[in-house]
Amino acid sequence: MLNRYDRSPPTNGEAEVKYLDGDFRVVRPGAFVRCAVTAVPIPLEELKYWSVDRQEAYASPEAVLQRLAPER
Repeated sequence: MLNRYDRSPPTNGEAEVKYLDGDFRVVRPGAFVRCAVTAVPIPLEELKYWSVDRQEAYASPEAVLQRLAPER
């Protein structure tokens, strides 16, 4: 398994990631993950927001708030 500081050859496609407290671990190499709210691709180098409990990535703080907002 790789973490975000490991350097490996660039890979295309979607990565499979395990989200940890303050870090994440790449389970299947890829170039990006998808935002759980917007489905936009997030390059791994730009991944800043995720939920350990939900094991989801988010593209922005707004996406986090949208995901955590109570359903109406």
